[in-house]
Amino acid sequence: MNELDARADRAQRAARDGGAVARRAFRTGIAVETKDGKTDVVTQADKDAQRRVVERIRGAFPEDPIVGEEDDELKSVPESGPAWVVDPIDGTNNFVRNVPVWATSVAAVRDGDPVAAANYLPALDDCYAADDEAAYRNGEEISVSQRDDPETCTVCPTFWWDYDVRDEYAAAARAIVTRFGDLRRYGSMQVVLSYVADGSLDGVITNKRANPWDSVAGAHLIRMAGGTVTDLDGNEWRHDSAGLVASNGRVHDVVLEAAREIDER
Repeated sequence: MNELDARADRAQRAARDGGAVARRAFRTGIAVETKDGKTDVVTQADKDAQRRVVERIRGAFPEDPIVGEEDDELKSVPESGPAWVVDPIDGTNNFVRNVPVWATSVAAVRDGDPVAAANYLPALDDCYAADDEAAYRNGEEISVSQRDDPETCTVCPTFWWDYDVRDEYAAAARAIVTRFGDLRRYGSMQVVLSYVADGSLDGVITNKRANPWDSVAGAHLIRMAGGTVTDLDGNEWRHDSAGLVASNGRVHDVVLEAAREIDER
């Protein structure tokens, strides 16, 4: 096994092991704390799951820096060398409301760009993974949808707009429903990016800068599944980009148009 294969394998193992920790606490009435706002919540399960993920990564790559949402891990992605980006429970609001739509996310990056990723959805036992060649769900290769008529497409606004900019969420919803056949909102960015990768969704938009732990793994999945991920200017998306626009590629121009309209409200 070469180094890249080892990192792809470790990403999947770490995501599964961390997700198993979180799953044991799911629907158990676990205590909930708030962080920066009333809807920004965290549980002990987030912390325990992240520690398991970190433990699994450091067992194989002890010197690599780790970027993570919880605890004292780094909060930005290094621009040189290898690193990891992890989110123990992406979709904690779903988790605490007993909704089974959340993910444990792990991405391996080099020089700031992802080279392997895994998003494990523990409550559904679905594992999305990607190396540098393809993307998979539960070991079977996946691809983005082939839809090219926007009126048949389903697009999702992702990332939560806080109370002081809630009109931006309304603008995002309006931009979608006036262009596409349907709209979904799942409450987990990594889940919806995974769903674009396997063709369940056709596009995802936000005008906000996404946290790396919410986005890097899913963006890599989409690209390896044949899709397109850009910023609001249509340039290749990176972990520090303004906005995130993802699609199957066939309708990307229309998805990008919808994302840009959010700031034109």
